Amino acid sequence: MSARVAIVWNPSKAGREDLEKALVDAAGDSAVDAHWFETAEDDPGRSATRKALESGAGLVLAAGGDGTVRAVAEELAEAGASADLGIIPLGTGNLLARNLDVPLNDAAAAISRALEGEPRTIDLGWATIAAPDGEERHAFTVMAGFGIDAHMITETDDDLKDRAGWLAYVESLGRAVSASEVIGIELALDGGDAAQEQAHTLIVGNCGTLQGGITLLPDADPSDGELDLLVLSADGIAGWADTLRNLVWDNGLKRLISGGGAADQAESSESAAHRRVTTLTIELAEPRVFEVDGDDLGETTRIGIEIQPAALRIR
Repeated sequence: MSARVAIVWNPSKAGREDLEKALVDAAGDSAVDAHWFETAEDDPGRSATRKALESGAGLVLAAGGDGTVRAVAEELAEAGASADLGIIPLGTGNLLARNLDVPLNDAAAAISRALEGEPRTIDLGWATIAAPDGEERHAFTVMAGFGIDAHMITETDDDLKDRAGWLAYVESLGRAVSASEVIGIELALDGGDAAQEQAHTLIVGNCGTLQGGITLLPDADPSDGELDLLVLSADGIAGWADTLRNLVWDNGLKRLISGGGAADQAESSESAAHRRVTTLTIELAEPRVFEVDGDDLGETTRIGIEIQPAALRIR
C-alpha cells in the first residue's frame, strides 16, 4: 500500500467529515497520508486528479458517482499514471463498482478494499463524437451508446433519482422506449467496410452488468482487450417479444441453468445482435443523444469507439 493516498471527492455526494471518518475506520492502526482534492460542477474530477498525481499519490480514490469515477479514470489513463485507482461508490448507478464487486453503501468497506487489495488491470473504452464545436473525446469504464439507455437518462426526473436512487430509471423506461425509434445506421467494425443496418438502440460495453443485477452483455470482461456490442432493432410487439426472450432467456436464465462458462458466447436473435469489437465507427441517419457511463453528451450523428487495453490499475 502506498503511504500517500489522494481522495478525489464530489462534495455533492458526501461531506468530507464523513469520508474522513470512513478513512480512519478503514485504516485502523495503519498510518495513511491522505490528501484531499474536491471536484467542481464544471469539472467532475480531471483537474482534481491531475493535482492528486502532482502531489505524488500512489493511490487515487474516486469518491462519488459514475461521473466522478469516469473523470478520474480518464485522467489516469491519458496521463499514463503509475497510481492505482480505488472507488468509494456514492452515486446512483455505481456501475463500475457493481461490476467489480466493490462494497456499496459502506464507504469504510470500500476504502478498506482499496487500501488492502491487490491491483488488477482493466481496459478503458473511448468514444469520439461529432459535436457542434468539433470532435469531443470521452472515456467510459462501463457502457456507452444511444437509444433506450440514453433516453432513460434524459427522461429521468432528478428529484426522483435523489429520493429513489437507481429505481428512478425504471419509472422513465416507458418514455425512453417511446422515444427510441428505429433509424438507419452504418457500422464499421474493426476497420472493416461499413454495413447498413436498422436499430433503435446501440450499446457498447467494457462491463456487462446494470443496476438490479441485470446482465445486459453476458460476455463482457473489463480485462479482455475487447468491447461487447449490442444492437437492438425491435419494432412492434413481436420484435420486442423476441428482444425480451433473447435478453432474459437466451443470454440469461438458459446460461444460468446450463452453467455456461467462459467459452460460451452471447446468442443473437432477429432483433438483438451481439458482437465483439476493438474499434467501431457509427454513422446515424438522424441525430441521437449519446451517453457514456450515464453522462449525456448531447445529440450526434457520428461516433468512433476504441478500446485502450490495460489502461488502468484498479484495486
